[in-house]
Amino acid sequence: MRCPIPVLLIFALLGACSAGADDGEVDVAYIGTTASLFSSDRELNAGAQLMRSAQRQGLVRLNAQGEVVPGLAERWIVTDDGESYIFRIREFDLPDGTRLTAQAVADSLDRTIDRLDGTSLGFDLEKVLDVRAMTGRVIEIRLRSPMPGFLSLLAQPELGIALRNTDAGPMVANLENGAAVLQALPPEQRGLSPQDDWEDQVRTVRISPLAPQAAARAFAQGQVDILLGGRLETLPLAITGALSRGTVRVDPAIGLYGLDVVRPEGFLASPTNREALALAIDRPALVQQFNLAGWTGSSRIVADGLPGDDGTVGERWQGLSLEQRRARASSIVQQWKNGAGSDVMLAIALPPGPGADFLFSALARDFSAIGVDLERVQSAEYADLTLRDTVARYPGARWFLNQFNCEVSAPVCSADVDFLVQLSVDAANPAEEASYLSEAEQTLTATNLYIPLGAPIRWSQVRAGVEGFSENSWAFHPLFPLSRAPI
Repeated sequence: MRCPIPVLLIFALLGACSAGADDGEVDVAYIGTTASLFSSDRELNAGAQLMRSAQRQGLVRLNAQGEVVPGLAERWIVTDDGESYIFRIREFDLPDGTRLTAQAVADSLDRTIDRLDGTSLGFDLEKVLDVRAMTGRVIEIRLRSPMPGFLSLLAQPELGIALRNTDAGPMVANLENGAAVLQALPPEQRGLSPQDDWEDQVRTVRISPLAPQAAARAFAQGQVDILLGGRLETLPLAITGALSRGTVRVDPAIGLYGLDVVRPEGFLASPTNREALALAIDRPALVQQFNLAGWTGSSRIVADGLPGDDGTVGERWQGLSLEQRRARASSIVQQWKNGAGSDVMLAIALPPGPGADFLFSALARDFSAIGVDLERVQSAEYADLTLRDTVARYPGARWFLNQFNCEVSAPVCSADVDFLVQLSVDAANPAEEASYLSEAEQTLTATNLYIPLGAPIRWSQVRAGVEGFSENSWAFHPLFPLSRAPI
């Protein structure tokens, strides 16, 4: 479903054709740069995750609903103690003619785990004790202790199996006019039974990186079928569009959305002073102008109700009204002003975009209510506060805490928190693990180096009749399901 023109000419020929007719192609606009879509960093950004997952699947992968489904493994079992995952891989020849073997898959996983060392994903993988090929088609992954979200972690695009001289699909990609053109591999090339009329059952998927305004305009003008990569800062581009009604899809994402104190100096040198900022924020009002149902904000670091959350940590300042919180915060600010003999002026760096403009206005209003002036700067180099906006990779408290490991998040971190999280990896039982993680969250919260606002906001636009897309908690929308032709 694409207008047969190069992406670079999209504005010269807007309106000349429409994506409404099914021409065997699905056009996707991704809000981002070419570099972000085709990055090969150790830990991939959201756009590069889409490309990697399309070309290099793992033992398991995520479907359109964000559920774990078979990838190279046709099935698996988990031992009763939860510490061993045994996978049986599909039997088929790769595109280069070589046979897929368990040893090749195990070797790839070992290399990837080593490569990810020192990244947040590497810390997530610390429960992996051993990966070994048991037979020609069977692989065992041993864990140090049970991990309920392990399959979701294993489905991450970075853990796609990298084989010598080839990738195992499920798609192959070629570059064309700055876009990636992806074709689904036939079933027999993915270890499945051949299907009659396969070519009639699939469509080409074309994904193009575009600037936010260009992506929104391309969707509104019918040049693309799907727009991916929307965040809060770009949301007004969708909700004000003439053709947006009924097309905006918001993910129920979980993750981290809040402010990092990247320069804990002056007024921000004190945890108590930093808490004053957290006290002042009217979280439900931050996104009121966007009318996002269900988003109420949160003062917690870890999302409620996930594995590893024992329920001992709740929302902060329960029983205090916003006015009472601000009264306490104002007293803290005034005390500092009296001692320092100066006003409190803070600088914040936010991404560009109309949604970020609204966010800045709301934060500036909230901080002004307690006597703190807030200015916006272009570069994080000159900022006291920056925005952290990351979607979780798997359901578990440890993911949230690993994002603040001192190896990846200094100065917004705590060595004490890292120690407690490490103890949780080797905990004797789930209750002990949850206890360590709860203590780690409380310890990190007390530093007030991170000020939670709520859950990340991710949105897409999807034209009527497009199949293979579904909102999900990971805000991850794989390209492979989009290739199936509608019935």
